[in-house]
Amino acid sequence: MRARQLSCWTAGLVAVAAVGTTTACGGPQEVATGDGKERSRPVDAAQVADEQAAEQAALKAYAGYLAASRTASQRSDPHHPDLTRFLADPLLTRVRFNLQQAREHGAVSVGTLRSDPTVISVALDATPPTVEIQDCVDATGYRLVYLDGGKGVPGTRGTRHLATATATRHPDGRWRISAGAAYQDQPC
Repeated sequence: MRARQLSCWTAGLVAVAAVGTTTACGGPQEVATGDGKERSRPVDAAQVADEQAAEQAALKAYAGYLAASRTASQRSDPHHPDLTRFLADPLLTRVRFNLQQAREHGAVSVGTLRSDPTVISVALDATPPTVEIQDCVDATGYRLVYLDGGKGVPGTRGTRHLATATATRHPDGRWRISAGAAYQDQPC
């Protein structure tokens, strides 16, 4: 039971389902039509610039999320102040719950977590605006250990796997990671 609960915490570190693809280049864009033919249409330069700015802000929020989660997990601190800076609900509540579970079981995270995120879609016209991120997370050097004795928590050895995250722009203009999923059965 303890290992299963802590494995959920490990999975909760990283992010949710991704949808679509991103247009991040200027110039004409090929658009599929109902008759199977491709047509070019001009892309608004301001729109492209807005999407690129959103991508960069979302990736910055994602990097902040990973850093805040790693720092908080080193002490199993569900109230680490950087969590609210980079995460939003429902992911914030899930991460805090998993950190609390690790704390109650006397476990903390140690090691190195590597990440290689890419933006896969931008939806600035959504409410709220969103950016979907896909990542190959390498958690092979990252694990949970018991504070008492430093032994590894059974079943929490990290893997190299696919993860996804959703960044949302909030009314204050900040981008935060609001949803995420780790697909440990999908190596990358």
